[in-house]
Amino acid sequence: MLDSWAVEAVLRDEPAGPKVKPVIERGDGVISWINLGEVFYVESRRVGEPRAEQAVFELARLMTVDAPDGDLVLAAARIKARGGLSYADCFVIATAQRYGAPLLTGDPEIIRHGAHVEVVDLRTAA
Repeated sequence: MLDSWAVEAVLRDEPAGPKVKPVIERGDGVISWINLGEVFYVESRRVGEPRAEQAVFELARLMTVDAPDGDLVLAAARIKARGGLSYADCFVIATAQRYGAPLLTGDPEIIRHGAHVEVVDLRTAA
């Protein structure tokens, strides 16, 4: 399971990028449309909307992209009700729970509050 932090690490050639890129290239990556939307707005600001859209659709072609349904919305809302996380972060945690998958991230808020799911800290993972 990837969050926007992990995907941005690839798109920006950051140090964690080489840990994430193979997951995407193998087709093993899973991301919520909510979190892919985060990638879009961050990339739109950085490189412009056309390039951001191209990146998002390429990523969507390479990964499983989960479309939130009512059950996932409520699961994310339950996590949000406990406080301490953005709603988008709650979606990535709820989606990781849905897939029973470890969550690859470097987002400090998720790492700090990620007791709801196995979290792989990309800032330190080998």
